[in-house]
Parts: sequence; structure tokens; C-alpha cells
Amino acid sequence: MSKKAKIIGLSIFAVIMIFVCKYVYDMNINHNFETITEGKVYKSAVIPPDEIASYVKKYHIKSIVDLRMPGTNDLVLNPESPGELQAERAAVANIGGVNYFSNPSEQVPNEQNIAVFTKIMDNKDNYPILIHCYHGTGRAEMYAALYRIEYENFTNEAARQGVRTLIKFSSFDDGTPKGEYLKGYKSRKQLSNKQ
Repeated sequence: MSKKAKIIGLSIFAVIMIFVCKYVYDMNINHNFETITEGKVYKSAVIPPDEIASYVKKYHIKSIVDLRMPGTNDLVLNPESPGELQAERAAVANIGGVNYFSNPSEQVPNEQNIAVFTKIMDNKDNYPILIHCYHGTGRAEMYAALYRIEYENFTNEAARQGVRTLIKFSSFDDGTPKGEYLKGYKSRKQLSNKQ
């Protein structure tokens, strides 16, 4: 093998290792925590109950919106249990001054989910808000996109593209249920303009 081929091989290996390390860090250490809008909205995967207080303190979080629901149709990918939800609720109750909202959602929200979500987000006293699901890459991304459409005047496509990053598998592509939902989503402003 030539020196050039070895360098190329090592470079490819290094890039792959960077992505693997970032994935492991995001999922297991940082819990896929991301800023959606600085000082207002954040999203994440499940944060262990004993670590929630540190995130609340660091980001001044006043409300947590939990999108998990035991019994989803994808239990292999999202093995959610009532005990985990109760442990989180108890941990948040022990912090004091933080609201815990449960809005159990499938991967594609229904009208009731949207109504609950917008009611929470309409209340300025709830901010800063952390939105989370099990992995932080499906439902939390979906609701972050909906937040951007409803409250930051993003177009549907800009919000959808915002959850389709290069380093993550995207279930928001054209033709997928989540991608098509975001493309066709009608904001409250759009609906009121039609009337």
C-alpha cells in the first residue's frame, strides 16, 4: 500500500471516529441537548433524573415538556416505561419553580398534542423551555420545528431543513411521515389568514 493510500485510509478512519465519538457524546453524556433559541427553547433526549437540576440551573429552564409515552408503536427504538416518566416528574418536583408538562406524542403529533403544545408555548411565564423525548432526535426535533414555524416565522421548509442535519439519520426527508407532516403543517397564523 502506498503512503498516499495509507494517509487517505487514516483520514477516512479519523473522520469516522470523530462522528462515532460525537454520537456517543451527544447520546450518552450530553443527552442530545441542543439550543433551539438561546435563552428560550432547548431540546434534548432523556436526561437522567439526577442530572436534570444541573441543566435547569445552567440554562435557567422554567418548564420541561416531556413528549414520551409508554406504549408507542416503536418500543424497540423508544423503550419508555411509566417508571421513568414518574422518576423524571419527581425529580422536577424536587427542584422547585420548574413546571413539568407531559404531552405524550407519537412521532407525528395529533391535533390534541398541538393544542397542548401551543398552550404551553403561548404562556411567556413558561420560558425558557426544554422539550424532550427519548432520543431527542424524533419527537423533540419535530416539536422544535413546530415551535420555529409557530413562534419564529420559519417557513415549513426552513423548519424541516433545520432538523435534517448531515451527521444524523433523518426521518424528516421527503416521503417520510415526519417530513411530509412538516411540509404540510398549517400554523395558526396560516389558518387564521384563510378565514
